[in-house]
Formats: sequence, structure tokens, C-alpha cells
Amino acid sequence: MAEIDFDDFLKVDVRVGRVVRAEPFPEARKPAIKMWIDFGPELGEKKTSAQVTVHYDPATLVGQQVMAVVNFPPRQIGPFMSEVLVLGFPDADGAIVLARPDHDVPEGGRLH
Repeated sequence: MAEIDFDDFLKVDVRVGRVVRAEPFPEARKPAIKMWIDFGPELGEKKTSAQVTVHYDPATLVGQQVMAVVNFPPRQIGPFMSEVLVLGFPDADGAIVLARPDHDVPEGGRLH
């Protein structure tokens, strides 16, 4: 992987938000969940879809904090417009585990 400098890192705006609503996304080609995430007063609420159905269901995501890239352009996913990219890591079987802070932090906080 190519090295980047710190200015390149700063271009990626990773923020923490709290899931305020989540629901199944049956129209997606691969199993996914639609999420509405509150990123605080500066960014407000943004929506996304994520292929995280192996480890999560919509009811358990509501109230959880997640990390997301908030400065990618919106992307159409079937009938749904995804505005942010929620971050996660693959487990041993390739299923996504969400990247989350281990303590509550203010919504909208930027990754350092």
C-alpha cells in the first residue's frame, strides 16, 4: 500500500454519530440495513445502508454510536440514497463488525 502524508489523511472526514433509526433493506442485492445517524448540530442526520446483518439487527443498532466517512459524495443504492460510509472490519468469516468508540463521545466528533 502506498504511503500518504498527513494532509491526505485530513481529507477523509471520519465522524462519530448515533443511530437514531434503523430498518431492514429488503430491496438491496445483498442483505443490508438502512440507518439514519445523528452527527450532531454541525452535520445533522445522514442516512446510509450497510451490509451488517450477520452481527446486527435494526433494533439493536438504534442508540449505538458508529463511525462513518461523511465527506464522500452521496451514492444511490437501489431505491435508497446513501449519504455516508459507515466503517467496519471483517471478522474471520468476512462479515462486517462496525467500528465504534468504546465510550460515548459527543456526536459529530472527528477522528484524530
